[in-house]
Amino acid sequence: MTSLNTIGRSLLRDDADIPASTFRASGHAPSDARWLKTLRGVQPGLVLSWSIMAVVVLWALFPQWFTSYSATVGVARQQLRAPSAEHWLGTDVLGRDLLARIIYGAGNSLSGALVAVGVGLVVGTTLGIIAGSARGRIDSAIMRGVDVLLSIPQLLLSLSIVILLGFGIVNAAIAVGITSIASFARLARSEVVRVRASDYVEAAFGSGGTFSRVLLRHILPNSLTSVIAFAALQLGWAILTISTLGFLGYGAPPPTPEWGLLIAEGRNYLARAWWLTMVPGIVVIVVVLSANRISQSFGKAKA
Repeated sequence: MTSLNTIGRSLLRDDADIPASTFRASGHAPSDARWLKTLRGVQPGLVLSWSIMAVVVLWALFPQWFTSYSATVGVARQQLRAPSAEHWLGTDVLGRDLLARIIYGAGNSLSGALVAVGVGLVVGTTLGIIAGSARGRIDSAIMRGVDVLLSIPQLLLSLSIVILLGFGIVNAAIAVGITSIASFARLARSEVVRVRASDYVEAAFGSGGTFSRVLLRHILPNSLTSVIAFAALQLGWAILTISTLGFLGYGAPPPTPEWGLLIAEGRNYLARAWWLTMVPGIVVIVVVLSANRISQSFGKAKA
């Protein structure tokens, strides 16, 4: 028994004396080295962006978790209160807690942005796939219409569509989505044309594959990656554009909490209550930058 213990201690001592290079040469790096390698691969900016977007999504889904104040009903004798322990971001001219309005406004701003991106993604990608697959006169007709949309300033086109549809967050989102159809269509068409000219697609046609089968199995899966990354980028742009329409008075009507409307409501009190404009504006900027950073990571992953 004593000899077995002696042999065990000798083995442990000899194993501890083995240098780390021996583990690396054998393909079994120490756990500390693996952890360090994993930590080096983490991008702090990307982690922060995902964290911000996760918090904003939780604001939109479960606003009652983050505040006990109402977003539309003010508190008596609490008008234009500066940020304090009771009201972390202050109150507006009607005594409504600004943090509560920002939190509840996340639902309107994010839902509007998702509708806008959805409209552009579905309609624009469909048109681009049809144009890139059919070619000929159909391609020319679709792309000439896309060129017309691209020639009109997007904000001006959004305002025109909102005036035709009527005010409201849904109509504003549809208007923003329509202005993005041309960008999605052009990108989808270019990707379909690129993939269709590749060797493996030609081989699929040569082996007897039908057009619909090759389109579904080869062209579409390899064409939509860039489109999805572009949709993530468009999410930040949609939030910014919908906030701009709300600031101009073409978005959600008062007292609906919406980020652009909050900025517009606070501009008349900028000298007395700077937080009413500055804080919602910072929130919009941070969310848009986070969405753009996430979309860039999708593009790098594709590359």
